[in-house]
Amino acid sequence: MFYWFLKFLALGPLLKLIFRPWAEGTENVPREGAVILASNHLSYSDWLFMPLVIPRRVTFVAKAEYFEGVGLKGWLQRRFFSGAGQVPIDRSSGTAAAGAIRTQLRLLSEGEVCGIYPEGTRSHDGRLYRGRTGVARLALEAKVPVIPVAVINTDVIAPPGKIIGRYARPGVRFGKPLDFSRYEGMQDDRFILRAITDEIMYEIMRLSGQEYVDMYATDAKRLAKEQEKQAARERARAEAEEVIDEIAD
Repeated sequence: MFYWFLKFLALGPLLKLIFRPWAEGTENVPREGAVILASNHLSYSDWLFMPLVIPRRVTFVAKAEYFEGVGLKGWLQRRFFSGAGQVPIDRSSGTAAAGAIRTQLRLLSEGEVCGIYPEGTRSHDGRLYRGRTGVARLALEAKVPVIPVAVINTDVIAPPGKIIGRYARPGVRFGKPLDFSRYEGMQDDRFILRAITDEIMYEIMRLSGQEYVDMYATDAKRLAKEQEKQAARERARAEAEEVIDEIAD
């Protein structure tokens, strides 16, 4: 109930009034029945704008810690995240990845719409990165279609590392459902999982217009940080050499 209050009476109307989000392909999202929405991930605001433009509830999995706070602050945090369409990962499965799939399988078995970011983390530079195969395993085990989704301009509104950026109209494009029933029973074949994931990522790339990088986003972020550190060391070395040269003169 709180989800619908936020979406239609509180937060949703405010976001629509301020940002005027646009959408394409909403007819591709079924009015009922389980489905996976696989989206690119540009900003922390993606999970606000993507569900806003379709009438159905979209559920994402979130860290269990968000739901384990104590006192008034913990209660408010739990209410907000659950009301905003997020559920905690089932940690009884041993790992976060296994717990996320277990939780999403339960939701899909109940006919829900599950939102997932195959890249696993936000893009730090606006490019689209290699997808994790969890989305493929989920689609095969749940036997549900996958709808590729592209969010647009959310990284302008809320860039990585910032709470707020510049004003822009966010957009959401929904592609046609992808049916992978031809691979039924092959969820343990890593080559099939990779092929399915790559097909999904290709459709997201086509919808978003992003440059695709065949590297995991986490690895790309790590590499970028290492390059920044190296550049900083080189600048410091150059500045030190300039000082030494001035003293020598």
